Amino acid sequence: MTLEYQTRIAQARLSEISQEGVYKTDSTTRHKCFLSYHAVDAQEVLTFVESFGDYFIPRAIGVSEDDPVIESDDSDYIMDRIRSKYLSNSTVTIVMAGKCTWARKFVDWEVYSSLRRGKVNRLNGLMAIQLPSGKAAGGALPPRVSDNVLRNDGKDVGYARYYTYPRSGSTLKNWIQDAFDARQTREKLIRNTRTRKTNNSYCP
Repeated sequence: MTLEYQTRIAQARLSEISQEGVYKTDSTTRHKCFLSYHAVDAQEVLTFVESFGDYFIPRAIGVSEDDPVIESDDSDYIMDRIRSKYLSNSTVTIVMAGKCTWARKFVDWEVYSSLRRGKVNRLNGLMAIQLPSGKAAGGALPPRVSDNVLRNDGKDVGYARYYTYPRSGSTLKNWIQDAFDARQTREKLIRNTRTRKTNNSYCP
């Protein structure tokens, strides 16, 4: 089985899992989370969902090149459509940081939409988790995420948080709750003025 085939199978399974969560709602025990990731990391993301899916409600369908909405010249319209079509009623966005996630324009769009309020948009909590492939590559974050993951004297002082891969479901649950609460407690710390990414960056 080729890597490309395995990736397609993983993406299909993530799509199925995401659809299963469409009609589920946030609760005090499980929040609905949108997983923003690079397609090449689909197998790692699927492993994450299969390992920890009991601790959150996964939404994992992201923007793709074949969506006609991305051809619009209206940036606000695009971001509103990403919110309504992909982020749906999620309350926390988790960026799954692999080797080349930082280079993917659609990840930037999903994060941009997660951090803005509007007639359609509601604010999402934001966090990032380092995938094994991301750790091996040095753990670079998408720039818009990095803008919001700030540390001062060893303390987190930004809107978002960046974590290594969780060792337990209870730990992950606490991280998600923190991101959920940040929508009220850290909203003023949001940095979302960076120009929207128009092209994928080169990632060797």
